[in-house]
Amino acid sequence: MTKHVVPPVGGVRRTVLKATGAALCLMFAGAPALADDYPSKPVRIVVPFAAGGAVDTVGRIIGDKLSKQLKQTVLVDNKPGNHANIGAHEVVRAPADGYTLLLGANGLATNPSLDKKLPFNPLTDLVTVARVGFAPLVLVVPANSPARTVADLVRIAKEKNGAMNYGSSAVGGSGHLASELLKRATGMEAQHVAYKGGAPALTDLVGGRLDFMMINPLEAAPHVNTGNLRALAVATNKRIGPLPNVPTFTEAGVPNFDATVWWGFMAPAKTPPAIVNKLSAEILTALKDKDVQQRLATIGAIVEPQPAPAFGKFLADETKRWGDIIRAAGISNEG
Repeated sequence: MTKHVVPPVGGVRRTVLKATGAALCLMFAGAPALADDYPSKPVRIVVPFAAGGAVDTVGRIIGDKLSKQLKQTVLVDNKPGNHANIGAHEVVRAPADGYTLLLGANGLATNPSLDKKLPFNPLTDLVTVARVGFAPLVLVVPANSPARTVADLVRIAKEKNGAMNYGSSAVGGSGHLASELLKRATGMEAQHVAYKGGAPALTDLVGGRLDFMMINPLEAAPHVNTGNLRALAVATNKRIGPLPNVPTFTEAGVPNFDATVWWGFMAPAKTPPAIVNKLSAEILTALKDKDVQQRLATIGAIVEPQPAPAFGKFLADETKRWGDIIRAAGISNEG
């Protein structure tokens, strides 16, 4: 007959503790090893905007450099639609393994306040990896506008007593919110006209059917340089390369006016910290490259990178800042 020996209780406890300790050691030892092996297959950057725009351009410039650094293919995958929420939601639902990243923009901070039915929370369902930088929005008017300065535009708006209008590519988009911020900063009144995309709005602005818009430098520079539009000010604290003769808002008499389009990399919330840290370091290294900086400068981008923790704080601060403005203006893109 086989004898079944029952060990003392203390022996069982020691055995369990040893097994648990071994498991923990393997778990923690595995994290750096996982990062060392990463990436072992192509990395996908989801850009929640159409190809050819500013975010897409930023993604391709950095993706190209990352591909060389990581010695692995880095793909840019455009997933536009629903105020950039389609692409962002896809990344939220993607495996948290570091092979699907989001190159997000301002919508990560504004959409939670614009749409109460948003099926995810950027602050909790995504993890920050690294911020790239930003591009200031540019205040532009038609070439035949009587406004030659910001002060002119404000004066004319007040004379029209609210009859002035401005356009944007979408309700709650960066141009819309920046224009609302301008109204608050100057006391001017103007009516918003929302379009389905930036192209038709710019067509109406060039044609004089709109009084002004706030747009990014990539959109503004070609029209300003060909004389179709006049740029009155850029919304940051220093002038930009593509429009060197355009003053800042501070120079134009509206101090501390800051309205930018920013970009940053995110990953699914449960992505291992070791992989997040490796990606963050690689992105920050890419942004130190002179060629990358020069290519970004051509679209008016100001490289001002942040590692994951600082970018996380920035995103939380931006969410509060724009949430206050959105609620005060009663803006919603629901429906």
